[in-house]
Amino acid sequence: MADSNTIRLRVFSLNCWGIRYLSKHCRERYAMIGELLNREEHDIVLLQEVWSEKDFLCLKRKLSSTHPHSHYFKSGVIGSGMATFSRHRIHDAFLYRYSLNGYPYMAHHGDWFGGKAVGMVKLNIGRLAAHVYVTHLHAEYCREKDSYLPHRVVQAWELQQFIRHTSSGADLVILAGDLNLHPQDLGNRLLRTYTGLRDSYTETAKFDGCEDGITFIADNPFINPKELCPFEKGIRIDYILYKGSGRVSIQCESLSTTKGSVPDHPFPYSDHEALSAELQLQTLTQQAGGDETRGKLAELVDIVTEARTEVKVGLYCAERMRYTAARTGVMGMALLLLELAIAAVPWLALGADQPFPRASFYLLGVLCFAILITTFLLYIFYTMEVKALQGAEDQMRLAVGSLQERLRGFPLAQPLNPLCRPLDRQDPCPLEPEE
Repeated sequence: MADSNTIRLRVFSLNCWGIRYLSKHCRERYAMIGELLNREEHDIVLLQEVWSEKDFLCLKRKLSSTHPHSHYFKSGVIGSGMATFSRHRIHDAFLYRYSLNGYPYMAHHGDWFGGKAVGMVKLNIGRLAAHVYVTHLHAEYCREKDSYLPHRVVQAWELQQFIRHTSSGADLVILAGDLNLHPQDLGNRLLRTYTGLRDSYTETAKFDGCEDGITFIADNPFINPKELCPFEKGIRIDYILYKGSGRVSIQCESLSTTKGSVPDHPFPYSDHEALSAELQLQTLTQQAGGDETRGKLAELVDIVTEARTEVKVGLYCAERMRYTAARTGVMGMALLLLELAIAAVPWLALGADQPFPRASFYLLGVLCFAILITTFLLYIFYTMEVKALQGAEDQMRLAVGSLQERLRGFPLAQPLNPLCRPLDRQDPCPLEPEE
């Protein structure tokens, strides 16, 4: 018989790869996902890449008996793709959209149009307040030449900030989703070290799933093995992370993943593997003290410094691209002004003919105008990127200073004049007259 202070919580996470008319067997796979969730009856379901609200509403109807509470996070041009289903009532929901998320002209990648964000819902599980987060970070398309790495680092930075600033009153915190980060990637270390979130794969007492917990496997028929080079078997980029509080202790009893193929079906649920974690919540009678150590602070300083360096690299590249856009725009403006000057020749010299053929003249004018408009839009976009990177770098600089101060053991508030010292008891008070 279970202890009255013990609660078991089952959490499910899956990147559904649900792009209507583009993803293979999309409708059939959503039907399979609905059947799985109805059968397993998880407490909390966190889905990513549910790009169509119609598909969300279809799942909502199918899960109405097992998961009566749900929320769909809307963001960007085509939505955030994130959805939450729960057996427990959702009392509040909030969405934070990341300040950086790829480039609009990289339309074949599509991340910019997706409005990547982190969604939060607040639940009451018994008498415990649970803050549950779901997110989907920018994809990594080329590990050797990853032009999106600064964006993903900034997203991880904003994610840990959002969790820290919104989870202060929570008894337990759960984060799940497709992080597009390997376990030892900078963004992953930054997120877990700063927030104290624990990885269910490394913490679980029992694991049943793909080798090394990989969630993007080469054997999946929806995946091109060339995308996984140099990782022949696959990569682990999907996670269920958690942490307790002074009131609640959390242990991961078991973790399982799907293994590509699905029995009695010709294809898997998605191009990603699903995760299912069973967490054991133990209510504590006495609040536990903090576990901050000098070693943890030193590790945080190193990680944030590394992240700051990566952001500076991205900032340098963004400033160069902005300069290139500005220079190209100036050239386009000069050509346009030159063409206008040539067009004014017949007006200034009465009877003179236009020195260029009309068709070529107009075509060149349209080209110059298009260059001017395009470079103007690019300059605005790169300026926004520069400001976002500068803001993240400034925040990291402040964080490193604060961490180093705590590491040295100095108080946060210092006297304005470092030469001042407290008065000894034997010294007379300067405000009192001497006897």
